[in-house]
Amino acid sequence: MTNSSSADRAQRIRDQQHPQEKNDRQILNQLLEAKAPIDYNLAELARLRIRYHGFPGAREIQTDLDRVLQQWNLTEEQLFDRTRILHAKGTVYKKVETQQEDLS
Repeated sequence: MTNSSSADRAQRIRDQQHPQEKNDRQILNQLLEAKAPIDYNLAELARLRIRYHGFPGAREIQTDLDRVLQQWNLTEEQLFDRTRILHAKGTVYKKVETQQEDLS
C-alpha cells in the first residue's frame, strides 16, 4: 500500500456524512439553477454555509456552496450582510398570509 492510498483512506474515514446532506443537496441543486438570488434563496444559502462551515465531510456540498456564491457574484461577507438585513425585517421564512374571502 502506498502512502497516498493510506492518506486517501484516512481522509475518507475522517470525512463524515451530515445527517441533513440528502435534503440539503436538493436545496443546493435549486440554488445552483437559480439565475438570480431572491431573498429566500439568499437566506437558504447563508443557512447552508453556516451549517457546513468546518464540517469534516460533505466536500461536494461545500464546493457547490462556493459555486453558488460565485454564480451570484457574492462574497461570503456580502451574503451574510444581506441576510442579516433580511432576518432583521423578519420576513424571510414567514409564510405568506392568504386573505380569505368573507363569506358572511
